Amino acid sequence: MGKVVHPNTKRVIYRLARIAGHTNAIKKMVEEGRDCSEILIQIAAVKSALNNVGKLILKDHINHCVVKAIEENNTEILEDLQDAIDKFVK
Repeated sequence: MGKVVHPNTKRVIYRLARIAGHTNAIKKMVEEGRDCSEILIQIAAVKSALNNVGKLILKDHINHCVVKAIEENNTEILEDLQDAIDKFVK
């Protein structure tokens, strides 16, 4: 598969960088022996942020790749989409 650039690629990269920074902050909290409930709250925030990035990628995929594939009569993309959704919502 070649490189695909979607309309929200920059937003996705920015959000992933923020998530990486947030996970590093959580690691530091653990190293410092911070309260477990504070750490769990931060982990929940990262999980939510990852889900939101996943939704953004999924929307881009549907609006870009799936629409293009349907226009080209490529139904295989729908199977790929179903597999991706199954893995994402696991």
